[in-house]
Amino acid sequence: MLGDTSSGETSFGDASFGDAAGGGRPDRRALILVENLSVPFDRRVWQECTTLRDAGWTVHVICPQGSKRDTEAEAEIDGVRIHRYPLRAATGGPAGYLREYGSALWHTLRLARKVGPVDVVHACNPPDLLFLPALWLKRRGARFVFDQHDLVPELYLSRFGRGEDLLHRAVCALERRTYRAADVVLATNESYRDVAVRRGGRRPEDVFVVRSAPAIERFQPVPAEPELKNGKPHLLCYLGVMGPQDGVDYALRALAKLRDELGRTDWHAVFVGSGDAFDAMTQLSRELGLTEQVQFTGRIPDADLVRYLSTADVCLSPDPRNPLNDVSTMNKVLEYMAMGRPIVSFDLKEARVSAGDAAVYAPANDEAAFAGLIALLLDDPEQRARMGRIGQERVSGPLSWRNSQASLLAAYTAACRDTPPVSADDPDRAGKRQRR
Repeated sequence: MLGDTSSGETSFGDASFGDAAGGGRPDRRALILVENLSVPFDRRVWQECTTLRDAGWTVHVICPQGSKRDTEAEAEIDGVRIHRYPLRAATGGPAGYLREYGSALWHTLRLARKVGPVDVVHACNPPDLLFLPALWLKRRGARFVFDQHDLVPELYLSRFGRGEDLLHRAVCALERRTYRAADVVLATNESYRDVAVRRGGRRPEDVFVVRSAPAIERFQPVPAEPELKNGKPHLLCYLGVMGPQDGVDYALRALAKLRDELGRTDWHAVFVGSGDAFDAMTQLSRELGLTEQVQFTGRIPDADLVRYLSTADVCLSPDPRNPLNDVSTMNKVLEYMAMGRPIVSFDLKEARVSAGDAAVYAPANDEAAFAGLIALLLDDPEQRARMGRIGQERVSGPLSWRNSQASLLAAYTAACRDTPPVSADDPDRAGKRQRR
């Protein structure tokens, strides 16, 4: 797989939400397709599910089973019906991805037949292959909402370092096919929206920005626990996926410079999360002699995550500048902000859009400068507190999920305009609707 846990949203029962999504009629049915993560572990998808549910939709999800959570093949959680399939993550290069994606597509089609007619099929990338089952459902009367979580051509360039080779041209072609098949497109930020219009040829009015936002009820600060600092005055924290493009290696080298070049040993660092690069990063930490000061926890329960973030003095967002990261919104940045933590980041376009003055920015990929900014924040508790307040205000205001809810429901209204609802009890009705 190329690449958070969330609980159900509070109910938004006002009429404006119901009217925005097909009148809030309970006979509207949506099917959300996900291949990259299980649900509800995929926080963005889960927020979309609960928003649609609260607007009167019947929501089904098809996704892979998780390895430690979301393991049941069938589940109904907070009124959302989830259908999961077994999936082995890719190994061994391109052939491994072909096996993974082939299996995912077969299971997705199998389960879509089981779900039956739907008004909207909502496909979340990566990969840009879910337009295939979406097209099958479109022929049966569904409208297709493409939820672009990642720019897959940029992800390919950033992750594999193979340049614009044959496989890169193939993923570009798949992206074009997905754009062309979609009735509306959901973009996670304005940069992605610009790509959909410029590269995807979509009309601006058919592209809706639905930003990812932290689940505020999950990120509630608790009293700091000094013992988590492992006897040091300060705690540094990284939260997130550890893939080749996520910059954990940049963070580790910056911490080595913080110790060796700036003479700072007054910190303990915790890296929370897992991913394809986890083993390589723990090995790099050993090679840099950081074992005594750097702790890798893997994935941990929410309660423990909140304890670490509540105690952290500085949080790290070391994503290097590359074709993908510069225009992507990082979930960890928003989660740090929700917890009121100051952030050190490389200078990326969308990092500045999200964090604003809640972060300080090192020149792109400059590990020494990154280390220097950590040191500056460790020495300035007043600035840390000020940055934390700014972050919380942004997450509860302009970056809140409530703003994205309105855009999501507007997208569904646009997709379903002038189409009567299907019925799960009348499988022929979808075809009748299509012929009108």
